[in-house]
Amino acid sequence: MIVICERCQSRFRLDENRIKPNTKSFTARCSRCRHVFTAYRPVRIQEIPFVDLSAAKHIAHQGNTIAVSNQKGGVAKTSTCLNLGLALTRRGKKVLLIDFDVQANLSILLGAREAASFYDVLQKGPQAMDRAVVETPYPDMWLLPASKNMVLLNKKYFGADDYEYILNDRLNLVKDRYDYILIDTPPSIEFFTLNALTASDHVIIPTQCDYLSTHGVDQILGIIDLIRRKTNPAIEARILVTMFNADETAACVIQSKLQELYRGRLYQTVIPHDGRLREAQIMSMPVYHYDAQSHSGQAYMALAREIMESTGRAKQNPA
Repeated sequence: MIVICERCQSRFRLDENRIKPNTKSFTARCSRCRHVFTAYRPVRIQEIPFVDLSAAKHIAHQGNTIAVSNQKGGVAKTSTCLNLGLALTRRGKKVLLIDFDVQANLSILLGAREAASFYDVLQKGPQAMDRAVVETPYPDMWLLPASKNMVLLNKKYFGADDYEYILNDRLNLVKDRYDYILIDTPPSIEFFTLNALTASDHVIIPTQCDYLSTHGVDQILGIIDLIRRKTNPAIEARILVTMFNADETAACVIQSKLQELYRGRLYQTVIPHDGRLREAQIMSMPVYHYDAQSHSGQAYMALAREIMESTGRAKQNPA
């Protein structure tokens, strides 16, 4: 088997007989840069255990499943997923958050570092979905956590027939229990992001107002167009400006450029640059829970109302 150092990308041939039987992962040290990392035994693509593939391919488009996605990291995807989720519960909605990122940052923030994940759901059958969804410290908000084992899903199923529908297949078991489902995605386009986009009615694309972040918007919009042609024809996407500093001339110029380039595709709500949001992250809690009067907390409440209005759910369970 071939082992690749995650730091220097050096490639080494390793005799699989040196790995203990039935071991899925092992610790390796790069002989060039001396980096110690976790390597995984290669896994052949496996047949996917769908519950109902025909139903998974028929995206219901009830308007309540939303992916938060951008190829660029550091644009507040996880923060938006958490804080929007809390804001929706404050407006009377039942919310399921799905951590679909191997880094599991959302799960860590919500204290579910060691919980079962979507990997366990697929290994243990349909009934495992109920057991994997856990309560969070916040009323009416639940979480399907991530774990490091989820990296094996990409190795097992990426490229298998209809692999893009795995998440939607399992979500069909629980969708009717929640008013909204928010999916946090990794900063890359592969198994997890493609599944999240296929399962979603809407995509929130968070972006800062800097030059490189705008390139991330173009890239994810291109992927969404591909998803629209291949697996999910009715998916819609809108751009959310995050960490906005109105005192910076460059940020204001780029915001105007975004409004020009993507006319009608930006949320009216803008999430401001706010020290209270960073403090809330240190405390591992949503900013509204940390400080309800904070600028960012109020902005996420406004975003929740905007989303409820755009999805036709503003009149249900008023706050």
